[in-house]
Amino acid sequence: MYSREESKKIRQEFWINFGKTYQRKWILYNTKIKDFSLKFDFTKRYAEVAIEITSTDEVFRKYYFEKLKSLNAVLKEDYIPEIEYAEDYELDNGKVISRIYIRKEGINVHNRNDWPQTQQFLNKNMALLEEFFLEYKDFIDQ
Repeated sequence: MYSREESKKIRQEFWINFGKTYQRKWILYNTKIKDFSLKFDFTKRYAEVAIEITSTDEVFRKYYFEKLKSLNAVLKEDYIPEIEYAEDYELDNGKVISRIYIRKEGINVHNRNDWPQTQQFLNKNMALLEEFFLEYKDFIDQ
């Protein structure tokens, strides 16, 4: 078991290592769409790549989620077949967001042996999600 400080240091080390291994500028929060972002996550249980719609305006959030759902077939056929959809996803802080994501279970940020496969998973799937987003950004944002 790691202390909070040790865990934080290990997570920082992972992300620094990831950035050095895969040197590229990711879109992430720079989508040019308000409250619409691409995200990485790696915890003690899973790694994940996602598009999240975080607006507190439910109409806005659901509008963009419906846009993403309408692209489900093309996203699954041409980019990420395992993509999941969550229209009303509750975060640990109680905030409800909408998201699409791909998750790899059974890996742990504290286990350095998991890092290479996790980095490959994150890089591959974020590249595909970014490619999808850039291809359909105009449609999503209209």
